Amino acid sequence: MAVLIPAINGCRSRMTTGEKRFADRLEDKLEDDYCCWYDVPIGRRNAHPDFIILHPRRGLLILEVKDWKLETIQSITKQDVTLYANTGIKTDVNPLEKARQYAHAVVDMLKNDTQLTFASGKHAGNLVFPWTYGVVLANITRKQFEQDSDLAQVIEPSRAICKDEITESTDAAQFQLQLWNMFTLKFQGMLSLPRINRIRWHMFPEIRIAPAQAKLFDDSDPDAVTHAQVLRVMDMQQEQLARSLGEGHRIIHGVAGSGKTLILGYRAEYLAKGATKPALILCYNKELKNKLAAVMERKGLQERVHVCNFHAWCYAQLKTYNQTLPARSGGEAYSAELVERVIRGVDRKQIPAGQYHSVLIDEGHDFKPEWLKLVVQMVDPETNSLLVLYDDAQSIYQRKGSSKFTFSSVGIKAQGRTTILKINYRNTTQILALSASFAEDLLKPREAEDDEIPLACPLGSGGNGPVPQVVKLPTLRNEAEFLAECLLRADEAGTSWKEMAILCPTRDVIDEVASVFSLRGIPVDVRYKRKTSTPISKEAVQLLTMHSSKGLEFPLVGIAGFGAVPKEANPVEDARLLYVALTRATHQLIVTYGTDSPLGDRLAEISARLASDRGLKKTTTIGATEQKACA
Repeated sequence: MAVLIPAINGCRSRMTTGEKRFADRLEDKLEDDYCCWYDVPIGRRNAHPDFIILHPRRGLLILEVKDWKLETIQSITKQDVTLYANTGIKTDVNPLEKARQYAHAVVDMLKNDTQLTFASGKHAGNLVFPWTYGVVLANITRKQFEQDSDLAQVIEPSRAICKDEITESTDAAQFQLQLWNMFTLKFQGMLSLPRINRIRWHMFPEIRIAPAQAKLFDDSDPDAVTHAQVLRVMDMQQEQLARSLGEGHRIIHGVAGSGKTLILGYRAEYLAKGATKPALILCYNKELKNKLAAVMERKGLQERVHVCNFHAWCYAQLKTYNQTLPARSGGEAYSAELVERVIRGVDRKQIPAGQYHSVLIDEGHDFKPEWLKLVVQMVDPETNSLLVLYDDAQSIYQRKGSSKFTFSSVGIKAQGRTTILKINYRNTTQILALSASFAEDLLKPREAEDDEIPLACPLGSGGNGPVPQVVKLPTLRNEAEFLAECLLRADEAGTSWKEMAILCPTRDVIDEVASVFSLRGIPVDVRYKRKTSTPISKEAVQLLTMHSSKGLEFPLVGIAGFGAVPKEANPVEDARLLYVALTRATHQLIVTYGTDSPLGDRLAEISARLASDRGLKKTTTIGATEQKACA
């Protein structure tokens, strides 16, 4: 079955009858290696061809679908058509000409990429794969087309598919043959996956994954990135999901690094278009909130998409609606009272419900059930648009009764609209092997009913990188000095300071690391000391707590000071926190720990075992510069 984007059930409501029939045939008659898009905007001009079909052995095909009946056509030329309509006579572009214009616009755009064109010879500058266009006449039979009208004189018969050729009984091989008979050139080779991704990257800019997650979407000049060696895009599952979410309540369960936040950003941008009320993005982590807010600001969506961390949003609700604020005591008691007063205000109708067109919750596993119940009430009942992103393996804040938690118990009605993402795209094979083995008990797959919380074991996407380092050292200062040496070598090898981060369990550890780094001349950005809440593009190593790192990622991550577990601590929760920290690294990971750390010893044992089993042996490079290991 071909991949149709958006999923057909998510776009039937805006399809014509003929488009529905043709979409059904694409799904029924085409094989798994076909990619098909319906009414998806192309390029920066947002052209909207009805269907685009891409096949690695065939090429690119653009189709227009018309539901016209023969008797509704008054006259037609190669350029335009005059039709009888309920409102009178109207003129339209010949659908084959419209498809041709769309095709040429796409081809002209793709020709700017030298990796998609012939470099020399008689085809120099032309695309390395065939392309064509055609028309689907959903209510005109082949006999009517060729014998009962003059249509064949203005629409090439080989570029037309007719009503009787898109029935359920249509032979699959014959259906495919008609599609590919539209091509005047036959493909002598096959499109590689990197080239397919380059084609998608150019045609659909909104599915681009920027090198730094902080950007989420890349708005750079396409001419400046044409020659980039690596272009990352959503995979087909992610793109189909992002475009097919549809109406109502939705839940996405995804492993760390599966692109949940990317999909949330895409969804928020989509929902903001034409909405009469703002959308609301909520998360628990302040650093993640800053990143998401910066993305929306760069998109010019800050007025239409409000981004808040949960407790700041609660504070704003109490202030806006003149509710009494709790006494400033700080800590968990203050935060709990802040939430409780908002809940009471909503219950008493002193704080209005339905304030937002849609609500999107990132890192929903950090939200207590009563928080979710409160937030659900903020969705406008007319739109009923709610998206929750969830990964129970990354839940690092205790929730009472979480084992008995169901989404319906807090008003989230997402049965039948739940998706699980299992592929980790963030981490290299080496980093994922170490972190997944360390968190083995946390990541045991757990099946669940549609209304409950499943747990998925992450699957790697196949990328390679340096072997992670796990080093035991006698003092915290020794750890800081070791990490400083590693970062200095990485800087010499071409990794910029802002691509590096050091994650620490406490602010005291951050301060010690910052002191040593300053002595070694390493620029640092100590996140918790910032006076501004917005991200900055400072050329410095980011120093932040493990808790604050949730939802973020960096090419090089060092973890310092993960010492002995205090007696009152929960080893399982500490292991969960370390798992979150380990999975922030996209390419290189360095972990240092003290002499009395059971979790550190366990991580070191796993690292040694995987290395001896060749599970961590493969190394690669950062960009074009080899990343040296720190011995």
